[in-house]
This record gives sequence, structure tokens and C-alpha cells, in this order.
Amino acid sequence: MNLETWRHRPHVKRLILRDLIWFMRECFNRRFLVLLLVSRVMCVPAAEPESSLALDPLVVSQPVAVKSNKPPTKPGGFLHPGLLHNDADFERMRLHLTEEPWKSGWERLIKNPHASLNYKPRPVEVVIRGRDAMHTQTENYALLFNDAAAAYACALRWRISGDDRYAEKSIAILNAWSATLKKLGGSTDVDLAAGIYGYEFANAAEIMRTYSGWKPDDFARFQKLMLEVFLPINQDFLKRHNNTRIDHYWANWDLCNLASLMSIGVLCDRREIYDDAIRYLKSGPGNGAISNAIYYVHPDGLGQWQESGRDQGHTVMGIGMMGAICEMAWKQGDDLYGYDHNRFLAGCEYVAKYNLGEQVPFKPYQNDKVKQTTISATARGNERPVWELVYNHYVKLKGLPAPYTSKMAAKVRPEGGGGNYGPNSGGFDQLGYGTLTATLP
Repeated sequence: MNLETWRHRPHVKRLILRDLIWFMRECFNRRFLVLLLVSRVMCVPAAEPESSLALDPLVVSQPVAVKSNKPPTKPGGFLHPGLLHNDADFERMRLHLTEEPWKSGWERLIKNPHASLNYKPRPVEVVIRGRDAMHTQTENYALLFNDAAAAYACALRWRISGDDRYAEKSIAILNAWSATLKKLGGSTDVDLAAGIYGYEFANAAEIMRTYSGWKPDDFARFQKLMLEVFLPINQDFLKRHNNTRIDHYWANWDLCNLASLMSIGVLCDRREIYDDAIRYLKSGPGNGAISNAIYYVHPDGLGQWQESGRDQGHTVMGIGMMGAICEMAWKQGDDLYGYDHNRFLAGCEYVAKYNLGEQVPFKPYQNDKVKQTTISATARGNERPVWELVYNHYVKLKGLPAPYTSKMAAKVRPEGGGGNYGPNSGGFDQLGYGTLTATLP
């Protein structure tokens, strides 16, 4: 009796199925083989085995790494998700999660209280940052930077583990703020709040836009929040700089607002907003433009950072801000990392070398409020989670020598996130977790 005859005899099918059920019990962990055998007998196409990642994020398959040292090809629209992380990044994180240093990075994330299901958002209608003679309201911006860090941490935990509870927690935070926040206020420091927390919130939302459980109306309301509350402050600062001279503000003020501008452009599919950020970074007049932030390249190739004579905390913060900007642009097909002969890398090497305890040259710097003749040792050795991103791009992806950036990345590894570097705003100026999210094989 041939196989075609068997397929049309129900009692024969039942005998075959009885034997197969016994076989399945014996070979539970070989699901794909069982399904293949069933399909051969019953003429049912074989299905791929379910991923076990949602049940246990540390159960992973062997990676097939594909790296390109060129940015993605620019499509007509934006790639989503496409800010600090894209789908390929999340796949890489999952595939390597049982290996170091990804494993230590993952453990740093899940131990952070901001990545907990017990986290409670605290939205308010008005966020205040900065006080002066004309602005005397009580500051409350810590509510915003803590919740932005939590929305991002939970979004990461969801995309890597597949546990929808963290997706629900992240969108609960984002929805709470989009339903409540009406205004950012305070002194001119409000420009910092709009820039830093705008870019951080947008990155959390860009990850969560891929979650089917985020209702379209809620996502649209969050986009509206970014366009109506954060964006106007970003744009106004970059245009007017509060009616000061163009060199008045330090590089970080421009950079955080440029990061927010770029992030909102992608999140809201507004190409003109994104393009404004790219143009400013290449040829803008303020200190956030790449040629002004790394305002002098010494004969030895080290690029002096504009805030080096101020202090090292803000200087390292600048590395984090520009690194995030370069990565977000890279995801959309624009190579700011390589702009002007890798000028940003020259800046990274300068800042890393000095903060590792070595000496660097210093060209006197002057703007409308200071005249600096020596580099500042204030906060020298400052550690922030900003180095893995630039190290992996320049060294691992592009194959360029960056000895001091490499040493600094190793020193800070594994990078944490908001809450791991103190309770004040400086510990939340960057999203962090770069060891987990940026490490390349």
C-alpha cells in the first residue's frame, strides 16, 4: 500500500497519530522535528518552532552577526524604530544575552528600580526647571527625568525579553504624561529640560511604537505632546539663544536641543524637523555645531572640546549628547560620526585621555563670558554611561584606532542608566545602558 492510499484511510491516520503522540512526549524539546514529521504524513506544512525568549530572556540561539560600516540606505521615509536602536540592534542584544559583556549589561538594567513593574509615574501639568529673580516657582523637574528614564528602561526590558508587562508599564508612563503635561517652565534652564527630556522621552516612545498594545490614539496624543510642548522650546532656543550672543551658551545647550529636534522629527515622521537638526550640526552658528563643539584639532589629532576649560562633568556630558545624535542620524542613513574626517572621534579621544589622568594640549578659549587659558580639572575622571556607543562605532564597526576611548569604555563597563549615577539631574542626562545596547560582536 503506497503513501497516497494511507492518506485516504482514516483508521490508518489514527494509528499514525497515536504513534506520533507517543513520539512527541518523548521528544518534547525537538519540536521542529516533530512538526516536520507530522507535515510529511498529514500533508501539513511545517511551522517554525516558537521562540522561548518571551518566557526566559536568557534562552537564546546562536547569533548570525551582520555588520556594515556604512549607514543604512536612506529610504523615502524614516526607518522605525530608528532612533538609538533599530530592530537589528534588539535582535543582536537577544542573541548575545548569555555572553559577556551583554549579560552584565542586562543585569545592570534589570536591577535598576526604574526598570521595575512596581515603578509609579508622577505626571504633573507644569514642569519647572531653574529659578531666578523672575522665576520663583518650586522646581519639580526630577519627576520628569525619573519618569523618562523609567519609560526607556521598561521599553528596553520589553523589547529584549518579550515580556509584555514591561511594555504596558512603559506606555502607562508615556500615556500618563501625554494626558497631563501642558507646559515646561522656569528660568532659561527650561531649555535644558526641553532638550534632554525631550530626546529621552522620544526615544522611549520610538521603541514602544512597535508594541501593538499601544492604542493609535494614545500614540498620536504623545506625538502631539512632543510637537506642542517640547519642540517649540527646542526650536526657539536654537534660533534665538534667548537673545544672547551666539557664543554665549555652552555646547551642551545646543546639543540637547538638537537631540530633541532630531528625535521628534523621527518620532513624528516630520522630515523637515529632522533635516533642520542635520543642517545645524554641519553648519549651524552655535556651539553645538560639530566644528564648534570640537572647536580646535591639535597637531597630534586630539580635538579640544568646547567646554574643556569649564569642567569635565559637562564635557563628558557633551560626548554623550553628540554620541546619541550621531547614532540616531546613523540609523536614518546620515553619517555624522564620519563628518569632517571623524572630527567627533578626535573630540572623544581628547576628553577620554584627559579624564584617564593623562595630559592634553589646550588652546586658549574665549566667548562672551569667559576667557580660559588652561583646561579645567574640576570633576576630572567623571564617569558617565556614554562611551560604549562611540567605542563600538569607531573601533568595532569602522575599525579605527581610538586607544583612549577604548580605555574609557572599559573603565565604565558595564554601563548603567538613569539612577545608577546619583539622584541629581546629572545622573539622568543620558539614557545609558550602552554595554547592553551598543556592544557589537
